[in-house]
Amino acid sequence: MNEAATQGRFEIDLLDSNAAIALSGLGQKNLHKLESLTGAQLVIRGLKLEISGLPNQVERAKALVELIRPLWEEGQQLSPVDLQAAMTSLETGRTQAHAQLGNLILARNQRGNVLRPRTLRQKVYVEAMESHDLTFALGPAGTGKTFLATVFAVRMLSERKIERIVLTRPAVEAGERLGFLPGDLQQKVDPYLRPLYDSLHSLMGPEKTTNLLEKGLIEVAPLAYMRGRTLEDAFVILDEAQNTTSAQMRMVLTRLGERSRMVVTGDVTQVDLPSGQLSGLIEAAELLEKVEGVSVCYLTSADVLRHHLVQRVVDAYSKNDKR
Repeated sequence: MNEAATQGRFEIDLLDSNAAIALSGLGQKNLHKLESLTGAQLVIRGLKLEISGLPNQVERAKALVELIRPLWEEGQQLSPVDLQAAMTSLETGRTQAHAQLGNLILARNQRGNVLRPRTLRQKVYVEAMESHDLTFALGPAGTGKTFLATVFAVRMLSERKIERIVLTRPAVEAGERLGFLPGDLQQKVDPYLRPLYDSLHSLMGPEKTTNLLEKGLIEVAPLAYMRGRTLEDAFVILDEAQNTTSAQMRMVLTRLGERSRMVVTGDVTQVDLPSGQLSGLIEAAELLEKVEGVSVCYLTSADVLRHHLVQRVVDAYSKNDKR
């Protein structure tokens, strides 16, 4: 039997041009990714997706496209990360859980783009925040730890389930070096808090963020400002927690007041504490993992949502650390 005789072909009707654009991606990058994952050839002609290749390749591509149908059919923005996550679910027999990702819409950003968990581990993380008062999220850079927590917090604020959001992180170098920076104390620590502002700006835009900050509905402060306080009716996010000491971690965890939730995020491979000093995040995750009301979630390089090179960088360093 010649190769031509073994070729398969399948067509999928696309609802409208928005669905076609979402599935194709900018510069057809999504189609190219689908081809690299399945080995099939994919072409969009009008409102039809044509899949061709060996029968097993066509079946794999068909299954993958159908799995992400809830996203592209509604014109939701797709990325290679979404496609890779779907492929992983397909290969591991977790398609039913993956199909639910498209329904977990947390919010829309200022551009109208849907904000949702995009991998199964992110889904577990979001569900943990929904059902636990204290959630730890450990994972490498770019896995959405802080951003998903911020999105969830803003949603709870808009639904009036909390009265304010408190975002905090340790300023590791908040010793002599800060003294040489210009401005008052807030201006000195602002560089350490900039990533938190960036998340808020990405979600709501600078104007709305500034408005909520001025009203006190959102507070962004260094960890040192938490001492002696009781945080009630609040959603507290402790970012970069791998750089907390054991004492700092205990201090902030005991700030949690009535009707409040806390999410603690960090990357245990990027601890900037003095050599030999135990990270408060590592200790707390080990001590509290089995405590009722606490959830500890682990994200990996497969959940990285930044540039595709970030995932490769994370994996390269991880392999080097294991030597």
